[in-house]
Amino acid sequence: MKNLIVAKFGGTSVANFEAMSRCADIVLADSNIRVVCVSAQSGVTNRLVSLTRAEITLAERETTLTEIREIEYAIVEALGKPEWVCLALDNLLNELKTVANSENLVNSMQLKDQIQSYGEQMSSLLFAEVMRQRGAHAVNFDIRQVLKTDNNYGKAEPNVEQTRLQAEKLIAPELEKTVFITQGFIGSDDEGHTTTLGRGGSDYSAALIAEALDAETLQIWTDVTGIYTTDPRLTQAARPIPEISFDEAAEMATFGAKILHPATLIPAIRRGVGVFVGSSREPKAGGTWILNQVENKPPYRAIALRKDQVLVTLKSPSMLLASGFLAKVFTILAEHKISVDLVTTSEISVSLTIDNPTNSTSKGLNPLVLEKLAEFCDVKVEDNLSLVAVIGNHLQANSGVGGKLLSALENFNLRMICQGASAHNFCFLTKTEDAGKVVEHLHAQLFDAI
Repeated sequence: MKNLIVAKFGGTSVANFEAMSRCADIVLADSNIRVVCVSAQSGVTNRLVSLTRAEITLAERETTLTEIREIEYAIVEALGKPEWVCLALDNLLNELKTVANSENLVNSMQLKDQIQSYGEQMSSLLFAEVMRQRGAHAVNFDIRQVLKTDNNYGKAEPNVEQTRLQAEKLIAPELEKTVFITQGFIGSDDEGHTTTLGRGGSDYSAALIAEALDAETLQIWTDVTGIYTTDPRLTQAARPIPEISFDEAAEMATFGAKILHPATLIPAIRRGVGVFVGSSREPKAGGTWILNQVENKPPYRAIALRKDQVLVTLKSPSMLLASGFLAKVFTILAEHKISVDLVTTSEISVSLTIDNPTNSTSKGLNPLVLEKLAEFCDVKVEDNLSLVAVIGNHLQANSGVGGKLLSALENFNLRMICQGASAHNFCFLTKTEDAGKVVEHLHAQLFDAI
């Protein structure tokens, strides 16, 4: 289908019936939107994750399940309680309760992924009905039939070729006459078990589907009017960016910009899919286009913040004038599928940062990794840190850029600084308690005078 648009709506965009109705307006206003990926309603995924905690009590579990049911049924009530929707929703809620009461849940990443999938499954069921009641020929499509992954539960890797073949077979032939309402964040492995792409993976799912169907545009609809110079919750001076390059946006996503999942742009870049980010509350207010080429390339484009960072410092005298130490370290990290963001080295030590999200079923760092590292070096772990990244262009070459940044930060304690590996970022660690103040001050120094 020519001019195909894949649209993704985040959790706040589908939070309730009124929010879903706004999203339906957007879809119905553009006949080129034929695939819609939805997140779970705002707050639902957090509740689902809480069900997987070892410390949750029976009473807390029942309360959480009741809260989820109330969120979903508030939308069903607004839809007029159609019988078949109630039946389908009750089936999902009953399945959820059964899995939540499983004795193996705490120790099974497979069951944890299954638990988390119910948010998106319920959301797509209800949004498809919103669309149908507005006169659209819409179907609630199970994306697990198409989005195929490995079995690395909690952070599954997609099989791009298999996903493309399934999309061409099951979705493409019906695009002209059907709007597919489907789920973000989830897929399935070769055995048919539900997998998840990690927190924030709904963006990634939509991008993978857009790639598989050769879509012209991927629209990401959220609660803000595009990508801002920084998180507007950190400073009122933050302002929207009309356009940004793929390279800059990828850096922003990687280093914590909440509006984009870090992997979102990879499929878009591979297939040349244009990406638009806008607000489902204000669809006519414009947004941000992410493009291969942009006319304006300022030295400073934005500031990103990523919390929940762990700094691991590995020290060994045997590292002095020796080869193979880093290879040994990164072999262990690779075996446990741990991704490192920042790295600095000295003669006898190496420091690296690892993302360790607090609200996730899978941690970036675990005791087994630390034990293996401790076999050949001293290991020091520091937490309660945040990563701040200044995103821009030619940050390596622009005269005075580094000096200006460091001067702006002279009153703050910085734990680690990285620059030089990329022309698009200047990164450092700071205490989480100071991170908000650091970003606000830095934004004032770099952007307010422009």
